[in-house]
Amino acid sequence: MNVARWVLAIVAATPVACSFAADEPAVTQDALRSAIEKSLPLLMRGAVGHRENRTCFACHNQGVPILALTAAKQRGFRIDDDELAKQLRFISDFLGNNRDNYKAGKGQGGQADTAGYALFTLAAAGWKPDETTAAVAEYLLLHHKDRDHWQNTSNRPPSEATSFTTSYLALHGLATYGTVEQAERIAARREQVRGWLAKTSANDNEERVFRLWGLKAADATASEIEAAAKQLIAQQRDDGGWAQIDTVDTETASQLPETAVLSDAYATGTALVVLHEVGALQMSDPVYQRGVAYLQKTQQADGSWHVVSRSKPFQTYFETGFPHGKDQFISAGGSGWATWALVLALRD
Repeated sequence: MNVARWVLAIVAATPVACSFAADEPAVTQDALRSAIEKSLPLLMRGAVGHRENRTCFACHNQGVPILALTAAKQRGFRIDDDELAKQLRFISDFLGNNRDNYKAGKGQGGQADTAGYALFTLAAAGWKPDETTAAVAEYLLLHHKDRDHWQNTSNRPPSEATSFTTSYLALHGLATYGTVEQAERIAARREQVRGWLAKTSANDNEERVFRLWGLKAADATASEIEAAAKQLIAQQRDDGGWAQIDTVDTETASQLPETAVLSDAYATGTALVVLHEVGALQMSDPVYQRGVAYLQKTQQADGSWHVVSRSKPFQTYFETGFPHGKDQFISAGGSGWATWALVLALRD
């Protein structure tokens, strides 16, 4: 690791106050559609590759890509409906195989992160509540019930490395699939987690994104949501993107890829999606447009975005058909977030 080069990268990546010309050109609708159309087949290919090689649900190759695919479908893009149905059944069966464990307050690998992302994915595709989703909701109510939030149990940055992500996914899962019988406990849990979110600071992009989303899901005040949104917006880089990590010291630098403090598709996509979904930014806002322009500019010719992994591998490597080799899993997730952000920028 070249420390001097690392320091230069940090300086170059430092957020700056950007001024936006009123007539700054936005990415055209045709360009947006072209970028989305190039990405969708790859996202589906990566999801198929995972389904054909594994029996577990994967947030990176199935969860986020399917969120993007379903968003695109709702805007009129053609996707493989038969394969989407297979993916949803795969996810439901994965959860169903653990149904008794969920009812007893026990989870599966990945705990609330995996269960929460699975429910998030099913909900986006319109999956109807059933006995399995009710069991997962019960698990979320029982899991970490002695704490004021849900704590992550994995350390696979960026997507499974912070309690903000875990807590938002759990809140969303309970809101969409909680039963009438669970309603009183869900309301009490939501109020408890809202207090934790309000008093706990976020330290990197993933934490800022999911703290903001969590505040919205927990019915926080408008001023709390606005303040969290401003904190996230303030981290937009001069190139229009967001980075996973703000800055690092020289001791930490040797443990991270040099790209960790530079803008990438994962951080930019998550920031744009949450800012839009909580109502903090309209797609016409210069901040959103600069982010969209960054994503369009950095999309590769094959339709993907390359995001460098900073998680230590613990499973046997396999190919899913998504590009970028050992970085393919986070790249699939990052490409899913980027595509979803572009879909939201389309005019109805």
